Amino acid sequence: MQQPQSCFFQSHGLRLHYWDWGNAEATPLLLIHGGKDHGRSWDHLARALQSHFHVIAPDLRGHGDSDWARGGSYALPEYVYDLTRLPALADAPPAAVIGHSMGGMIAMLYAGTFPDRVDRLVVLDGVTVRPDATMAPVHERMTKWLGQLDRLEGRQPRRYPTIDDAAAQMRAHNKRLGHDLSLHLAGHGTRRNDDGSYSWKFDPYQRVTAPHRLAPSEYAELWGRIACPTLLLFAGESFIDPARAAEASRYFQNARAEIVTEAGHWLQHDRPDEVLRLISEFVELPSGC
Repeated sequence: MQQPQSCFFQSHGLRLHYWDWGNAEATPLLLIHGGKDHGRSWDHLARALQSHFHVIAPDLRGHGDSDWARGGSYALPEYVYDLTRLPALADAPPAAVIGHSMGGMIAMLYAGTFPDRVDRLVVLDGVTVRPDATMAPVHERMTKWLGQLDRLEGRQPRRYPTIDDAAAQMRAHNKRLGHDLSLHLAGHGTRRNDDGSYSWKFDPYQRVTAPHRLAPSEYAELWGRIACPTLLLFAGESFIDPARAAEASRYFQNARAEIVTEAGHWLQHDRPDEVLRLISEFVELPSGC
């Protein structure tokens, strides 16, 4: 079974990591994971598509084997900047981009900022902002942010005796997650502590809500700049209301929305074959691939 190559690059003073699945002469396919996740979360999709694309799966700053940001700096535009530093995208043709959850938001910001750099865009349960929403007053956003930082100060990471214990915690949050897949995800998503226990690799500060985030209307402005065909996939049993979120397709130049039934927020794990089928059809792969 093919394994990806582990690679590093520099961005914003950070040493960041990505997984390169080879086939460097093909069109780039950028896979962007969500919060508290890592690049190896995409293995099923990457293996299925690597013969057609140059598949690149970064560990976002503060995740996987990438550095944690100094001062807990994790605003979405900073993730976009990191993508511009990826060596695999330099001097390459326009990429296909797939993002899940927070990674979907990052993918849309990237495509809206650089519409000529993206050939196809797929967002998995990632429309987490309503463009018609109202931002809280700035003093409330500042107070919320300061409070989140205070609560995280000195927080000790949770420790698990074994990787299987960490995997069991994942299955407790997603009843559809199988044993083998949970072990794979936990194996790449934890690091071993000095006492032999395991803790998650992601930086707890990445969950803090930056007070200087974009306004909802600014997201819509960027979405309107996305020129490539766009597929918005929503999970039928997500915390995101799929029917309401699908209305976001009207902000794009060329987008359609589909709801994947019998799947929660992690739809690529809950129904991997159906998600692969929809993506393969969208990027116009030959049938049976």
